[in-house]
Amino acid sequence: MTLMIFGAGYSGKAIAASFQGAGFQVTGTTRSMEKAPQLEKAGIRPLLYDGTSLTPELEAALGEATHLVQSVSPGPEGDALPTLLRGRLKTLAPNLEWIAYLSTVGVYGDHKGEWVTEETPCKPEAARGAERLVAEEDWLALGAEAGLPVSVLRLSGIYGPGRNTFINLSQGTARRLIKPGQVFNRIRVEDIGHAALHLAQKHLGGIYNVTDDEPAPPQDVVTEAARLMGVEPPAEQDFETAELSPMARSFYGKNQRVSNARLKATGFTFRFPEYRASLANLLDEGRWRG
Repeated sequence: MTLMIFGAGYSGKAIAASFQGAGFQVTGTTRSMEKAPQLEKAGIRPLLYDGTSLTPELEAALGEATHLVQSVSPGPEGDALPTLLRGRLKTLAPNLEWIAYLSTVGVYGDHKGEWVTEETPCKPEAARGAERLVAEEDWLALGAEAGLPVSVLRLSGIYGPGRNTFINLSQGTARRLIKPGQVFNRIRVEDIGHAALHLAQKHLGGIYNVTDDEPAPPQDVVTEAARLMGVEPPAEQDFETAELSPMARSFYGKNQRVSNARLKATGFTFRFPEYRASLANLLDEGRWRG
């Protein structure tokens, strides 16, 4: 069994680790071969993908793949990969059994703190969310054309080893921004890998929210991480008057509680269902630095 990951970045490496644990060989792409040694260290065969065309090496790797994950973010022009594969996926990848597309809960837009499910109408305000929604539709259509299950994984805020609030606190960049009523969901990166493998082994397609059990105010996570580290949390800042980049401010424009009930109904169990125990685990195991 061979997994092909387009975009073997932070989430892609976690997915690779889960599949490797189940006996898969993994090939992963990068935009720069300077990152190839990092992929090789993770047991991933590196290949170059520029986001616009398929090289002979990529086509040969697709010919070996039994499973495919697309983790490359689309741009304003869309996701090139489903277009490159349309009409010839079965020819290029005759052994393919299952596809996953990594999307975001940002496709839902702002729901004023109300619960959203996979059935909730999407109304993304930001261009990034709109681009993801179009890419989701393209991948689902490609799967239908080829007769293959496509799992769309809508991910919430990703954190884990090397990317977490402990890092921000240690670097002095953590902020406690207060916006009354604001809540976010999160997902530990390892659970993304576990969820992808679970859906692949069950050959499941469809849309799934891959998110923790507990939407919470962002400042609460900073306070808990500071408590665990034994340091003073940063002072609270009012969101309305804080200096933020346009991207950071738009991130706070989405207020939603995201349900993971559909994924759980398939038999999946989260290893890190809430942030308190997850943060404690990162600190206790000394893995928070990555």
